[in-house]
Amino acid sequence: MSQKQRYYVSVTNQIIQDVRNESTEFAVDLDGEELGLLTDKLNDLLKEDEYTLQRAAVPYKSADKDEATDHYNDRMIQLYEMLVRVGTEETREAIYGLGVLNKLDAPDYNDKGYGEGSPTNR
Repeated sequence: MSQKQRYYVSVTNQIIQDVRNESTEFAVDLDGEELGLLTDKLNDLLKEDEYTLQRAAVPYKSADKDEATDHYNDRMIQLYEMLVRVGTEETREAIYGLGVLNKLDAPDYNDKGYGEGSPTNR
């Protein structure tokens, strides 16, 4: 088992650093294999983000029913789940405090406008 090292991750900027600065949001302890896996997850998220951005311009397409958005959300959930697993107690508390995992995993389709008659909900 290889030695773990402390890294600082910014999901927003999609970076992993070995020193904390104002752009890093989460502290994690990773071995070499986990570092590679986290790097891959950030790269996957960037690719999904680019694809989702391309799909955003499609008129009359509801973003929450678009496969690109689903793929992006899946990647985001996987990333945050990993951060919870390898993160410090402070990182886990911050992520749970954001409620981001629940929001991504269970969007609220009971909001007004999600009814059967909505032309943008297809």
